[in-house]
Amino acid sequence: MRGNDKEIQAWLNRRMNGKGATGELFQTTRWTVVLAAGRAETPEADVALEKLCRTYWFPLYAYVRRRGHAKEDGEDLTQAFFESFLAKNYLNGLCVERGRFRAFLLAALKHFLANEWNKSQRQKRGGAVTHLSLDWQSADSQFQVAATMEQSPDQAYDREWAAALLGSVIQRLEEECAAAGRGAQFAELKGFLTMEKDAVPHAAAAATLGIDEGTVRVALHRLRRRYRELLRDEIAQTISSPCDVDEEMRALLGAFKG
Repeated sequence: MRGNDKEIQAWLNRRMNGKGATGELFQTTRWTVVLAAGRAETPEADVALEKLCRTYWFPLYAYVRRRGHAKEDGEDLTQAFFESFLAKNYLNGLCVERGRFRAFLLAALKHFLANEWNKSQRQKRGGAVTHLSLDWQSADSQFQVAATMEQSPDQAYDREWAAALLGSVIQRLEEECAAAGRGAQFAELKGFLTMEKDAVPHAAAAATLGIDEGTVRVALHRLRRRYRELLRDEIAQTISSPCDVDEEMRALLGAFKG
């Protein structure tokens, strides 16, 4: 390992142990670790990068389709992009000022579409290259639903990114509730998370769960609070500065109004 790489590894280890150079607590995010992936090979960086790509690949596919590419071409382009991206071709020289993984990933895709794809021979699906396993079977159906919105490719990308992020939050919340033995309660109440308090049919939910309305109100209040906490945490995973969480949250939630 080169001297510079040793410094990077030591820096990453300090973050992974929860302490910065000044001894202050610092929560390492997936984006923080991905930033390190462009400078040093670490198992943590590889796992973090692949997880981010698996979570947020569909917004990129939707962007490619919005640019006018057919289903098969969209699949090939998206897959080829990820093959190049996961090989770290786009991570060399990446700096923290890039800020948001959402913006960086789209910029990388645009660069790929404009330049590298035109220079290379298309890799057919099922070839010798190791692919990132993606759910192409449902991707087209999901895109057809998304395509009913009159949006530009960039607006569609932001909207699908926000949808993927919220989906990840719901999954985390569901797993937490299941682990705590509240799976049935979550299944009944998850549809009320974004509803106004006065619009929630507490009586019906209470009857279904076999508990009183007061307990339902308390459970839903706690569920919403945890939902907001996980939402902020999920957003924080994809940006480089905690100061940008509120701004990014407004931007992503605003994508549903576009």
